[in-house]
Amino acid sequence: MKKHSLLFFALVLLVFSSCVSNKKLIYLQDLQSEGPRVYSSEKFPYQEELYRLQSYDIVDITIKTASEELNKIFSIVSGDQTNMMAMNMGQNGGDLFYMNGYALDQNGKVDLPLVGEVKLVGLTAEEAKKLIEEKVKPFVPDDFFVRVRLGGIRFSSLGEFNAPGKVTILQNRVTIFEAIAASGDMTTIAKRDEVIMLRQYPDGSQIHKINLNDRNLLSSEYYFIRPNDVLYAVPLKVRELGAGTNFIQTLALITSTVSTFALIVTLIR
Repeated sequence: MKKHSLLFFALVLLVFSSCVSNKKLIYLQDLQSEGPRVYSSEKFPYQEELYRLQSYDIVDITIKTASEELNKIFSIVSGDQTNMMAMNMGQNGGDLFYMNGYALDQNGKVDLPLVGEVKLVGLTAEEAKKLIEEKVKPFVPDDFFVRVRLGGIRFSSLGEFNAPGKVTILQNRVTIFEAIAASGDMTTIAKRDEVIMLRQYPDGSQIHKINLNDRNLLSSEYYFIRPNDVLYAVPLKVRELGAGTNFIQTLALITSTVSTFALIVTLIR
């Protein structure tokens, strides 16, 4: 009976130790201080780096002139039409940019009507705009307007998200929390202090580990996600144990464990 009692208490201890603490679920904690404080936090300055276009990116390029004939040549789908159609399609409007935008090829070039190939890889949207203006000038003697922007922010979410998958958000910039919200938030058994971010750069890919519990994330370069980022939510150890993630589930598990333990003891006797 002494051995049985020890085994029972070990099972109970295992169940309670597998519960998920709220401290592991709360975003943007002040990890450098102890004790609760009620106040408005200090401002965290952004460290956002301007995104530079990469091969296979999709950009929306709009060229407007005083000539209707030239407008027809330059416009596959005008920017205004694209906006209206994207609004009707909701967030899936990102697919519209894929169908009607300009995709950088493997060499980072786009093929514009009348102008020909223009290499945009490695440029910011503003730099790409200025380069296209220089290329258009010989063909348009009068004033004209050029706009270059990304066809939304595309990213992928994997692992312990409530709605993982490929997502497109039609904004110029997206925070990592907006990306998490678009993926249905993270499950209660996801590690908030160790989210894997796979980020693409012009010269390759790199893995970063993000701590969502630390409010210093607000001033890091990973607060804003970039096109083609991949977010992977790592599961907690309770996933391996199959234990409950809240009190009700834990209580149900304890009840089931005790019942099974009692049945085994009865059968042994």
